[in-house]
Amino acid sequence: MKKIFAIIVCSVCCDFVAAQQPYTLEQIKDSALHNNFALRSAKYDVEVAQQQRKEAFTKYFPNVSGTGLWFNANKGMAQMDIDPSGMISPEIGATLAQMLPVEALAALNNPISISMMKNGTIGSLMAVQPVFAGGQIINGNKLAKVGEEVSRLQLQLSENEVEKTAEQYFWQLASLQEKMKTIDAVDTLLRDIYKDVDVAVRAGVAMRNDLLQVQLRQNDIESQRLKLQNGISIVKLLLSQYCGLRDTSYIITFQTSLPEKFNDSCLMFNVNTTPEYQLLDKQVEAANLQKKLAVGKNLPTVAVGAGYNYHNLLERDHSFGMVFATVSVPISEWWGGSHAVKRRKIAYQQAQEQLADNAELLEIRMQNSKNKVEEAYQQLQLAQRSIEQAEENLRLNRDYYRAGTSRMSDLLEAQLLYQQACDKHTDAFAEYQNKLLEYRQSIGQ
Repeated sequence: MKKIFAIIVCSVCCDFVAAQQPYTLEQIKDSALHNNFALRSAKYDVEVAQQQRKEAFTKYFPNVSGTGLWFNANKGMAQMDIDPSGMISPEIGATLAQMLPVEALAALNNPISISMMKNGTIGSLMAVQPVFAGGQIINGNKLAKVGEEVSRLQLQLSENEVEKTAEQYFWQLASLQEKMKTIDAVDTLLRDIYKDVDVAVRAGVAMRNDLLQVQLRQNDIESQRLKLQNGISIVKLLLSQYCGLRDTSYIITFQTSLPEKFNDSCLMFNVNTTPEYQLLDKQVEAANLQKKLAVGKNLPTVAVGAGYNYHNLLERDHSFGMVFATVSVPISEWWGGSHAVKRRKIAYQQAQEQLADNAELLEIRMQNSKNKVEEAYQQLQLAQRSIEQAEENLRLNRDYYRAGTSRMSDLLEAQLLYQQACDKHTDAFAEYQNKLLEYRQSIGQ
């Protein structure tokens, strides 16, 4: 029994340790890339596009088909009446009159009914190889390949979006956790102030109103703590669902020190290397191929083939082989086909202009993302200096209050300014990390 109990305790402890395993940002993003539903769906789209490309490749090979037919009619499909007398010339008739008996001559005057193909079996095996199809097979294969490349680019965009969202959740959780640490620090500070004020009130050198102000601020801190705890719980649930984590009993680790100043001189980027631009370029290529396909539908198609046939329609087995060539000219399709070609040409021109316009927008987005990174870093530096100034302001006001030259409201105001400075620094740090990721993604890094 003791052994079983020990095993259970060991198992529970192991589960607790595993649940408390800290996750870094890279681990969170890696989990999201492997477990996110939207990303799995995008991977399925890539597999579908691969199968479509392989399906299009089979059009290069001959089309082989087999046909079999058995029938049994209520009467022969080929019926005719033959009048022998109408087929015999007078000279032959005079000769037959001398040779045949009277009964046989009388029978020649009666019509004869013939019925054939009342039942039978037909079978054939054909192989047709396209020789010229107006470029539809070649361009169809190229279009299928473009479709596969498009699905891969869309997968890359999905990965970027998943990575971005996972990092946003991560830094949102990190921000809340840091604010909770600030709450703990402020709560400790208020406890110390409360002790000092309580001693001063008991000694008669401070008013009880000062003690009530501290208590009100402590109540406000507890209210903020409850809101933060609820926010942390919700963000953990969202992050767990998005990244496929088993539960919410985990912690995250990260560096909160001021990062080095951002320098993009080592980043080589070009708008042509971004997945957004490449996707637009593939749309132009697809529009061009669709235009060629529309032209090909109005051109003649040529094919050659060979086949083997069998039937027993004449009450005997008969089989034969054959080779053939076909030419198909879509004459009646030229009227509507010409409009289809014009429509595809317009779509191709539209795709080209859209590529040029969006390329300029992508360059603007790159520059805007870079500006936002630099702005976020400057805001982070300001927030860091604000903390230092707020700490010094709080220290001075506490000393002034102890010396009796400052009011409690001034001390609590200094404490509030210190808390706000810490929170702004936390938000600025998370904002900088998010803007940095957005910039790297905008330049295709």
